[in-house]
Amino acid sequence: MTVAIGIVLLGLAVSPGRADNLYSANTYDPLAGDRRALRVGDNLTVIVTELTTATADARTTADKAGNVTGSASLHNKPQQGAFSIDQTFNGGGTIERSGKLQARLTVIVQDIDKDGYLHVRGQQQIAINHDKQKLIVEGRVRPQDIATDNTVLSTRLSDAHISYTGSGVLSENEHPGLFTRILSWLRIL
Repeated sequence: MTVAIGIVLLGLAVSPGRADNLYSANTYDPLAGDRRALRVGDNLTVIVTELTTATADARTTADKAGNVTGSASLHNKPQQGAFSIDQTFNGGGTIERSGKLQARLTVIVQDIDKDGYLHVRGQQQIAINHDKQKLIVEGRVRPQDIATDNTVLSTRLSDAHISYTGSGVLSENEHPGLFTRILSWLRIL
């Protein structure tokens, strides 16, 4: 028995030991740590807070005046005449446009470039009573701009493309009808 134990111990001492590494950077998920998006396929919530305002104002004033005075004689009787032209034009216009979009949308990390920026993209479609609204958000995010709750403001997206479109009864009623467009084109309305 002691000889058998000796042989086993000798075999263990002579054979090289083999151990696998239990840590893998690709699959490591700590129990206490950030749950921020850092890899392709991770989710990230974008808080869309976009406010746009544009104003254009134009004013034009033009004055034109002309006088023509002359005299002539006909049959030794002096004739005089005067002609005057005055023209005044005042024109102007103002264009104002503003928009506000607030939403929360979870996007997916599509790619990570060599500088470490996360390329994200996501979309959301909502349908209510045959009206559909679609929100699409895509852009680049710096990892340091991601908050600890795994959110990022849309104002922190670079190369951002934010699209909000709708279709349905409400969207169709926002545009003039065919008859109104024809009359407007003919300058009747």
